[in-house]
Amino acid sequence: MRHSEFWERMELTLGVGYARVWADTQVIADLQGRTVHEALDAGEPPKLVWRAVHAHLGLPARER
Repeated sequence: MRHSEFWERMELTLGVGYARVWADTQVIADLQGRTVHEALDAGEPPKLVWRAVHAHLGLPARER
């Protein structure tokens, strides 16, 4: 997954205006207690970060 696809999914899920704010503020245990931006900045693959977001939000399997 590319970063652009990751952000498309985030915006579809949380809305264009909120996705990046959420990514800056929501700490996710599956990302070792980091935010989305922290995990991506640390070099975590977008696919792994999306899986953590997906699980954290309890999204349906079809959105995985």
